[in-house]
Amino acid sequence: MTQPMNKGQVPTGWPVGSFKTYAEAQQAVDGLSDKEFPVEKLSIVGVDLMQVEKITGRLSWPKVLGTGALSGLWMGLFFGLLLSLLTVEGSGFATFIWALLIGAIFGAVFAAVAYAFTGGKRDFSSATAIVAGRYDILCEPDAAPEARDLIAEAGGTTPASEHVIGE
Repeated sequence: MTQPMNKGQVPTGWPVGSFKTYAEAQQAVDGLSDKEFPVEKLSIVGVDLMQVEKITGRLSWPKVLGTGALSGLWMGLFFGLLLSLLTVEGSGFATFIWALLIGAIFGAVFAAVAYAFTGGKRDFSSATAIVAGRYDILCEPDAAPEARDLIAEAGGTTPASEHVIGE
């Protein structure tokens, strides 16, 4: 019986398939499931992890203030709707508009303060992601030969060696 994986636990098992993308590894596991293979004996492991930071644009004071105001506007929208439902009849719309305005102002101020603290050392915006060089499917040793053979039959790539990982 498979034990549940604890946070931070290194996965163990034999590599039975290796794929360039997570979608391909997921498709291989789905194929094994379709063939009634006990998929609870499998793990998909990202190997050769990299942190990739994609630069999305240049930062300037107008852009910082504008995006801060828009962010604050969303918060103001939330509180404005909430407060307008709880206010006395007739003043709900005014409360809603004030909440939007105050949210936009606070958002712009907080964004300006955060940007000012960078001291011009980070004048760009970016998005960060963790990506893997490849995705291996690991299997518990008792079922690994069968899983490897089924993946190979389906046209998947199997690892060159059958060494045990994490044990």
